[in-house]
Amino acid sequence: MKKSKSKALKLLNLLWIIPLAAVLAFAVMMYVLPAFETAGGGEAEGSADWMKELDDGMSLADVTLPGTHDSATQNVQLAFFSKCQSLSVGEQLEAGFRYLDIRLGEDEDSIKLMHGFTNCLTGGLPWSGTLDLDHVLDECYAFLDAHPTETVVFAAKHEHGDMTDEEFMLLLRVYIAKTPEKWLLADTVPTVGEARGKLVLMRRFAVSSDLPSGLPMFWDDQGGSDDTSLAAARHEQGAYTLIVQDRYEYAAEDKWTAFTKGMEEGRDGGAVRISFLSTKGTAKYGHPYSFAKTLNAKLMAEDTASLDGWIIVDFGSAGLAEHIYKANFQNQ
Repeated sequence: MKKSKSKALKLLNLLWIIPLAAVLAFAVMMYVLPAFETAGGGEAEGSADWMKELDDGMSLADVTLPGTHDSATQNVQLAFFSKCQSLSVGEQLEAGFRYLDIRLGEDEDSIKLMHGFTNCLTGGLPWSGTLDLDHVLDECYAFLDAHPTETVVFAAKHEHGDMTDEEFMLLLRVYIAKTPEKWLLADTVPTVGEARGKLVLMRRFAVSSDLPSGLPMFWDDQGGSDDTSLAAARHEQGAYTLIVQDRYEYAAEDKWTAFTKGMEEGRDGGAVRISFLSTKGTAKYGHPYSFAKTLNAKLMAEDTASLDGWIIVDFGSAGLAEHIYKANFQNQ
């Protein structure tokens, strides 16, 4: 009788321990391991003010511009799958990045930062608060106040929520109206001089308002990996041409090929050319860091003179940003 009771207790203990171990393993994978996933790359002297050397009359479309993908995901829910950066937005700007990929969703009467269905967070713990747009904008404004020769391309996407795009734009206007002098909302590509000291709004959602709403920036989804010969696609945006390579479901080697091919599109000038180096691979839920390590190393080994357009990376570092923006000064 005692033996049977002992076996029953052991079985009960196992039934309790197994799910607990599974929960702990999940937590370690989702939040502990990503805490050690960093961009590296150290610091680059002058990275906070590198645009001061550019000619005021130069079109922003002709600047080789470093940027980050899913820029607000330093801290994020389900970080193993969703984390794409190890620096905060403010740190990215100081490091030299000038294009921010900002994914937004509504939270009643406010706007929060998101990656897909996951919320970006204010800290590295699962129960940290949700990162709101005011926090990110404060970082941008503080940077521009300290570095008035610079600009920030603010590529806003309505990532998640029940609002229509028109309703969402009305809500976004509430934020812009708090500090309107910091925004450039024209629907044409500005010159460097026009953009200095400002956030240049690029809008990845459609609105029909006659009010200034920034540059429209739309492209067809480039997911999928059945045909890995595809690279950049051209889209007419009315006042300008947009050429984008965003093959976010390619394996690393295919992604690198698409990236290098994409940079060759439209080199004759005039178009805004955006080349994403980011990918999640072919799995349904990928691990961005594992691909970024490989692809960022390839980019660092590439001749700076060959880099062109707006180059958008995961796990951006100061060294990586410098490697990209130095392409603007190769002939000086």
